[in-house]
Amino acid sequence: MAGPDAYAEYLTGYRDILADASATGRRLTRAELESRRDLGERAAEAGLGLRAMVAAHMAETRAGRPAAGSVDAVLAAAAQALDAFAEGYERAQRDAVRQEEAARREFVDDLLYGRSDLGLLAQRAERYGLRLSHAPAVAVACGGTAYDDGDPVPREVERALIGRFGDRSILLTTKDGRMVCIAPGNHDDVLAHFAQHAHAVTDGGQVAIGRAHPGPAGVVQSYEEALNALDLAERLELGEPVLHAADLLVYPVLTRDRQAMADLVISALGPLRQARGGARPLLDTLTAYFDCGCVAAEAARRLSLSVRALTYRLDRVRQLTGADPADPVQRYTLQTAVIGARLLDWPAKPL
Repeated sequence: MAGPDAYAEYLTGYRDILADASATGRRLTRAELESRRDLGERAAEAGLGLRAMVAAHMAETRAGRPAAGSVDAVLAAAAQALDAFAEGYERAQRDAVRQEEAARREFVDDLLYGRSDLGLLAQRAERYGLRLSHAPAVAVACGGTAYDDGDPVPREVERALIGRFGDRSILLTTKDGRMVCIAPGNHDDVLAHFAQHAHAVTDGGQVAIGRAHPGPAGVVQSYEEALNALDLAERLELGEPVLHAADLLVYPVLTRDRQAMADLVISALGPLRQARGGARPLLDTLTAYFDCGCVAAEAARRLSLSVRALTYRLDRVRQLTGADPADPVQRYTLQTAVIGARLLDWPAKPL
């Protein structure tokens, strides 16, 4: 604990204020109050505790109280001075918190977008308990609302993670309204626990987990994979609560040549537009049929159709396209075209 001399600098003028107030009964002037606030800020910046400073003020009040004069005036002046000192102290703390939050946000942005020197990023990461020597992986959770770092939902998830894993090189933050968890890729239990809690507290929101990649650049890559997985889930109407980018690698491959995919969609599925009601009902039928492993009864249940009605629709597809969904070879072409249609939002958008 610091000795009395450590506090003397922050009590400058305090005894004189008490003496004058005792003699005149006056209140502190605006200049005196501002000087107390400034001293409070300096004490906070020096790392001195507020309780210790209050004790130092009280000791100075007892030691410097004039023998003559009004005790009430002295106490009133002391209360004013302490209140101003505490105001300045708290102001400095708020400024420090804001600066720390700004620095953390800048670091998160640089980390997720790779906008800084990679070696420097690794050093800055250690300040926030994140070690990038192991290949990191990123999980992203989205819900029905946007989240900020101080919101109750991210804080609840953070408490759950810290309560189970401590500070095992985990960084939980928010970005663009989503929760983001960065952890070593070999700690699958951390990301799984994050996904479980994030899904629960977001009332059924989805979580996507990118693959682990080495170094700070790996964070950027894993983050982009997680975002792409969420985008794919929305476009393909994937309802799984947790998506793994490693399981969805086929979709970026299919859409890498957009023109080729568009040609396949028009060639394989274009004739469905001739059907009564357009292509959408038959396209939805194919989607349900392929999604349930080509089990007609299950597909019919999902579409609220009878098996006979579903069979009729599949036969209509065969008549229009010349491809039989039940034939293994022709099924592959149709299923790939159906995936492409969902990715390209056809037929809602012309190709």
